[in-house]
Amino acid sequence: MIKLRLKKYLDQCFEEGVEKGIWSDSAANSYAVEEPKFEGQGDFSTNAAMVIAGKEKDLTGQKVNPRQIAEKIVAMLERETSLLEKVEIAGPGFINFFLKESVWPTVIPHVCSQQEDFGRITEKNGKRVLVEFVSANPTGPLSVGHGRQAVLGDAIARLLDNAGYDVEREYYYNDAGRQMRVLGESTRARYLEELGLPFSFPEDGYQGEYIRDIARALVQAKGDSLKEHEDVTPFKESAEKAIFEDIDQTLKRLDIGFDTYYNEHTLYDNGLIDDVVTSLREKDLVYEKDDAVWFRTTEFGQEKDRVIIKSSGEPTYRLPDIAYHREKFKRGYDWMVNVFGSDHIATVPDVLAGVKALGYDETKITVVLHQFVTLMREGKQVKMSTRKANFVTVDELLDEVGADVARFFFLMRKADSQLEFDLDLATKQSQENPVYYVQYGHARLAGIGNKAGEEKMDKGDVDSAPLHLLNLPEEQKLLKTVAAYPAMVKDAAEDLAPHRIVFYLQDLAGQFHSYYNKHRVISEDKELTRARLWLGEALRIVFHNGLTLLGMSAPDSM
Repeated sequence: MIKLRLKKYLDQCFEEGVEKGIWSDSAANSYAVEEPKFEGQGDFSTNAAMVIAGKEKDLTGQKVNPRQIAEKIVAMLERETSLLEKVEIAGPGFINFFLKESVWPTVIPHVCSQQEDFGRITEKNGKRVLVEFVSANPTGPLSVGHGRQAVLGDAIARLLDNAGYDVEREYYYNDAGRQMRVLGESTRARYLEELGLPFSFPEDGYQGEYIRDIARALVQAKGDSLKEHEDVTPFKESAEKAIFEDIDQTLKRLDIGFDTYYNEHTLYDNGLIDDVVTSLREKDLVYEKDDAVWFRTTEFGQEKDRVIIKSSGEPTYRLPDIAYHREKFKRGYDWMVNVFGSDHIATVPDVLAGVKALGYDETKITVVLHQFVTLMREGKQVKMSTRKANFVTVDELLDEVGADVARFFFLMRKADSQLEFDLDLATKQSQENPVYYVQYGHARLAGIGNKAGEEKMDKGDVDSAPLHLLNLPEEQKLLKTVAAYPAMVKDAAEDLAPHRIVFYLQDLAGQFHSYYNKHRVISEDKELTRARLWLGEALRIVFHNGLTLLGMSAPDSM
């Protein structure tokens, strides 16, 4: 908000320079206003002078000195007296802005008037985004790795919605191919075992106890009527239905839902797989070798070509993925975001090459790859109860730590960083637990507001509150952090980086708890109390909005 005001004024100075012929308009929309990384460099800094200088030449054809450009900009900026205390030139031509202390309290009325819309772009930008995530094969319960992906994808979708995009969430339902056939064979084997009949369990079959549960249910429903069935279809369908119901219930526990489910089998049923091969063949981008069909991915910068149809006649995973993404383009999305596990790293370039080969703009696809999750207890990697599968399930994790904690911990690291999930820390009901620490910030602030109401304190109208009294260094820092929230959220959305919301809330909580422990909000000084109550309300709103954006609760008491 304050940053946007400053940027707007800088833009006016830039345009004035263009009108006066001091520089051209070639640097328009190329420079930025950012918060400096180090103390003493002002409240904000801009690279405008260096960007302009990089695009200009003097009368002799030589490059322009950015500090000379900076001096001209500063001369214009110094006319602004409502925002700026002083402006300095630093280094090769950075311009540092020092704002007046009286500017920062002006953020409070803005926050309190916007309430839940503070930090939200309420006007839609007209761009449709499809976020595909989870997309786990219905062959078993969700693992903690799937849990990280589910929370990451949902947080990205929430961020994009918050930033004004028209967002759709999609689950690609892998109900075709070899893995589903193995699921059917595994279920059939357990079904026969339950009946006490001879059975042959597939070498790479699914071993989890959940397969036995499905087989028992099938015996109860069908008796021994399927014992002569060589076709695994009824076994596959029963297992698939039961497993996906389990997946759906797990996702609901995390408050995650989808707008659409795209079934892989429709790509086969509608001839879309064959159509992709035909299209690539017409472009001379496929060929036969060793009884397999190969895609010339070397034409698109890959080190070697890739098999898309095996010698057995079965497509590799690349082919349906290419067909699926072509259908995404046909549905008219402006941006397609895929959230995958890092095990997809080798396949992504192949799919993008396929999309490009078919004539689509592959730059409209952004792939977010996340690393794996390791559960830790007492400093050691642990496996919790594994009755249902040979891995730790999301349900087991939620039973132990709850949805809010799981969400927060899954987002505490960048997607491409390994995540160690500390169960000891996650289950602590103290300020050592970062989730508790952040949510307690909201609860404390709500409690202050409730106490003021109970004691019938009249804090008056925010526009008439003596906010100039908020001049302690800690108060100024809190106000600067609050003011930074909208830009931080916008950048997090554009960069698909929800971990930044977590970092921000942790920083805000640290500042607030430290301030609260040193200074009384409600005191004998009625005017200072009024000002601090409004500061508290602004902080509470930011905590609420940030937690909501992460899909978490903002408790009023703890």
